[in-house]
Amino acid sequence: MTKFAKIIGTGSYLPDQKISNDALASRLAEQGVETSDEWIFSRSGIKSRHFASPEQMTSDLAVQAARAAIEAAQIDIQSIDLIILATSTADHLGGFPSTACVVQDKLGIQSQCAAFDVQAVCSGFMYGLHLADALIRSGTNQRVLVIGAEVFSRILNFQDRTTCVLFGDGAGAVILEASSEPGILSSALHANGSYRDILCVPGNANAGEIVGSAFLKMDGQAVFKLAVKVLEQVAIEVLDKAQLTTAQIDWLIPHQANIRIMEGTAKKLGIALDHVIVTLAQQGNTSAASVPLALDQGIRSGKIQRGQHLLLEGVGGGFTWGAACIRY
Repeated sequence: MTKFAKIIGTGSYLPDQKISNDALASRLAEQGVETSDEWIFSRSGIKSRHFASPEQMTSDLAVQAARAAIEAAQIDIQSIDLIILATSTADHLGGFPSTACVVQDKLGIQSQCAAFDVQAVCSGFMYGLHLADALIRSGTNQRVLVIGAEVFSRILNFQDRTTCVLFGDGAGAVILEASSEPGILSSALHANGSYRDILCVPGNANAGEIVGSAFLKMDGQAVFKLAVKVLEQVAIEVLDKAQLTTAQIDWLIPHQANIRIMEGTAKKLGIALDHVIVTLAQQGNTSAASVPLALDQGIRSGKIQRGQHLLLEGVGGGFTWGAACIRY
């Protein structure tokens, strides 16, 4: 019998601290950096974002989203046999122990459950979803928790208004289960390391010291041009694999990076903007968390219904990108 990976539950979490553009502009002004709500919104489509409190770690956000997804799926938590966590802001320097293992411990899931992190920056959730689908289809795993979680506020340079106004913190999660019914119909992943410098954190650790910058750096124009191009290409690729047309897609759920990128991608694909799930204005760019956050919001708002076709896609530093067609 053919196995599919089907989404049976979703969850999300945003930290309590919500920061408007005006509040952020005031904070930056204290450091001699000028910006405004109009300047930020006109260039990005962002009105506010959430920042984690000093004591909150990526794993804490991930656990909250995971618990919401587990509750929605109405499953025994001990039936989860794999955790895949996508993040660029791991709890520990060097990424180990993995934040997925920390989440496993905090959730109280027993040791028969494997756990690992995925690092593909803003495409991380798409990479995790692709891996979970393959493992379920192969029969290796039966029930997988996939999480995207970030505390990007920790790597922002608040002297650089071109980047610090764009990002926020949050987490989103899905529970995937082996099913005889179609779920993830197709997916695809890509990367091109020759573009690694246009979006990166260039520093590294050496002998206990940070060498170079530990802050995010981005060439906004280069990222914009490449993102619109590759998002169209990978969307067409997964649609062809799933034998679907854009007219059959009920909802486009793109990475929430910049409203112009999202509008540009939707226009190229011929998908009306009222069929695009947009959370960017209130959440900013939450990197690997943005797609599962938007997916969960779309489901909980009642927009996304069972049986509908969804097109998910993400693009991020590396340079990485990926997409998936899903029958929800």
